[in-house]
Amino acid sequence: MSRYPAEVDVAIVGSGPAGATYARILSEQAPDAVIAMFEVGPTVSNPPGAHVKNIGDPDERAVAQLRSEGPAAHDDGDRVGGIVKTTQRRARPGTFLLERGYQVDGEDGLPVAAMSSNVGGMAAHWTGACPRPNDSERIDFLDEAGVFDDLLAEGERLLGVTTDAFDSSPHASLVRGRLAAAADEGRDDHAKVQRMPLAVHRRDDGRLVWSGSDVVLGDETRGNENFTLYDESLVTRVLTEDGRAVGVAVTDRRSGETHEVRARFVVVAADALRTPQVLWASGIRPDALGRYLNDQAQIVFAVRIRDFVPADESDPAAATGLSEYSGVTWVPFTDELPFHGQVMQLDASPVKLADDDPAAPGSIVGLGLFCAKDLQASDRVEFSDDEVDGYGMPSPTVHYRLTSHDHEVIERAKAEIVRLGKAIGEPLDDRPFMMPLGASLHYQGTTRMGETDDGRSVCSPDSEVWGTAGLFVAGNGVIPTATACNPTLTSVALAVRGARSIARELV
Repeated sequence: MSRYPAEVDVAIVGSGPAGATYARILSEQAPDAVIAMFEVGPTVSNPPGAHVKNIGDPDERAVAQLRSEGPAAHDDGDRVGGIVKTTQRRARPGTFLLERGYQVDGEDGLPVAAMSSNVGGMAAHWTGACPRPNDSERIDFLDEAGVFDDLLAEGERLLGVTTDAFDSSPHASLVRGRLAAAADEGRDDHAKVQRMPLAVHRRDDGRLVWSGSDVVLGDETRGNENFTLYDESLVTRVLTEDGRAVGVAVTDRRSGETHEVRARFVVVAADALRTPQVLWASGIRPDALGRYLNDQAQIVFAVRIRDFVPADESDPAAATGLSEYSGVTWVPFTDELPFHGQVMQLDASPVKLADDDPAAPGSIVGLGLFCAKDLQASDRVEFSDDEVDGYGMPSPTVHYRLTSHDHEVIERAKAEIVRLGKAIGEPLDDRPFMMPLGASLHYQGTTRMGETDDGRSVCSPDSEVWGTAGLFVAGNGVIPTATACNPTLTSVALAVRGARSIARELV
């Protein structure tokens, strides 16, 4: 017998933060609705969707990361490090690269575009940074009457965003003060150097707990008897009739059997590469599908903090497994300086910039500047009708080019990161390094939202796909603006609006 129901009110494809947002809001606002969530990957943490950083045992954490690495996951014996200062195509632990189609001859491509397949999606592996967008990062057609800020505030609630988790870090104020002296002049108060808003909280015993989709789902969803999460379940198509979504076709990856689940509403929240893939496979192909793909070029730099004094290792913070000396600091994006900056301890970062100083652990910090992309319709992911990927879905090909404006912004970011780094301490290298394209993992735009159905967007301001009633898209791909800040908070905020729209129809 099928482990899937014959019909539900809402079928959600993907268990990352955006999909989890739909489940949570519907559980709160339409508690009688029957909700099924389908995730192609396995459950790798307890509770389901929890961040792997919360797994204390390093061997257990490595197993969880390995199980998240897609259909061809294997242990290559090197689970540490990353792709900095190397020409190798390497994925960070917990992620896997596109097998092919990541770069077309003569184009820049996204050589290290990566994904995760596990309950919780990339939120089981992320840094937890949740800055609000600023200036042109904001979505102007949602800005009226404070609507966008209300949605962002609700996103912060769902993600469990705080700004005080690292307040006990002995050098946090020193780092922020030096950055502020170098960067704050001429900035509005909200754009000045400040604590990074993080989806993390500290327990009474001093340990940090990083938010994953488990926090977004919350007790409200887990306690909802009408909600069920199905892992290792590949949704291959959205079913449509007379221009309306009516369910999904799903393959049980344990048995190989395929079933149809009828639904009044379907939400596809797979990620910015696989959400358009599911729509394409379903024959739902609006002009903008897969287009306006954008990544954030990432510039990195490492410095040793000047006048660093090691903290008392008996401090309760030492129990977190991180050397919490400098906290996490945010330099917001502005239109004048079109990059978003963050400074964090090396062991808190998924990108290994350098080896920490064994004589003074915590004395070296990494700086990162993310650059907003010059949006182009020609930057896109397209799908084959003949070739398939490791899941048997239409194989993707990325078309992606940096413009002359992009190169200008990147050069400005390199100069700025050196200036900011020298304000904090002594550089470990004279030159900053640009990560391979795709390294940010912040892909956006492929199912972008628009105010009207003008051929340049895939969905409405409520995230409903133009021309296919009852079908909603969610995740970073919905963001229509060129952002430099980490996009998760924004995508969760947009998912809140879409979920509320469905809830109104259900009650």
